[in-house]
Amino acid sequence: MSSIRAVVVDPDVPGRLAIKEVDAPQTGPSEALVQVEAISLNRGEVLGAMHFAAGWRPGWDLAGIVIEQATNGTGPKVGSRVVGYVLAGAWAEQVAVPTNRLAELPASVTFAQAATLPIAGLTALRALEKGGLLLNRRVLITGSTGGVGLFAHQLARLSGAYIVGTARQTRHEALVREAGADEVIVGDDLSEAAAYGPYHLIIDSVGGKTLESAFSLLAPGATCVMLGWSASPSVTMDISKLIRTGGTTLYCLPMEREFANRAEDLTRLAQMVANQQLRTPIEVEASWHEIGEVAQRLLQRRFTGKAVLHLA
Repeated sequence: MSSIRAVVVDPDVPGRLAIKEVDAPQTGPSEALVQVEAISLNRGEVLGAMHFAAGWRPGWDLAGIVIEQATNGTGPKVGSRVVGYVLAGAWAEQVAVPTNRLAELPASVTFAQAATLPIAGLTALRALEKGGLLLNRRVLITGSTGGVGLFAHQLARLSGAYIVGTARQTRHEALVREAGADEVIVGDDLSEAAAYGPYHLIIDSVGGKTLESAFSLLAPGATCVMLGWSASPSVTMDISKLIRTGGTTLYCLPMEREFANRAEDLTRLAQMVANQQLRTPIEVEASWHEIGEVAQRLLQRRFTGKAVLHLA
């Protein structure tokens, strides 16, 4: 094929995202060519698409079938059902994917389920790993109703942690508890979380005042992992509190570095889904022809969890 269809940034259409003809991908020696069946949306890539120039091809997560194995012989063979991720351009009919970012799927895991796993699942997994052994440890997770938050709650519960989550609205409290939270703080004020702390690990994706409040809830030697800033990238930090607490670590989770060579972790997550240990929090399923509308709904927080789009 000389051309395929892909989602590209087009400032002249509603939602800035359109499906257009583009050049077919060319694979490198360690890349497999995947026929994409399903994709999922993440807030970071959608926000980027709202600002990038015309022609940019967004997209991280994908699931599909290998139609060309990597020429160096690594990775899944032709016909394998797989899940994977790239740093840009996943929202397309065909994608060249490095084999160290590609995992085979168990037969019982659907393409829709698989498409939710790469960025959201790996982010949750890596953030929790920064806390080390979590058995009987106290963990605070903000942004609990998003894809990362819902995965993090489930994985933390499996690790034996005591989990406090957050929900902006009362109607979402049950969702967060079902995902694994022992306690849920409703609203943007984290002051109530102090009653259940201090915390061995805090995972924050909100930023702003929420992250500022989280600093005061850390236990000595604790870690705060920062994933993003859905509220604000600016934070006022009281250094004196951190010094008095002692030994605390603030860690930013960069996707490019943290997610390299994560095929094994993707395999682990997919197997957990197959074993019904991990639920994929799919809240929206639609055709990729609706990507502009679904992306706007995501930015407007009109649904929780993950949105999956099918290419068929």
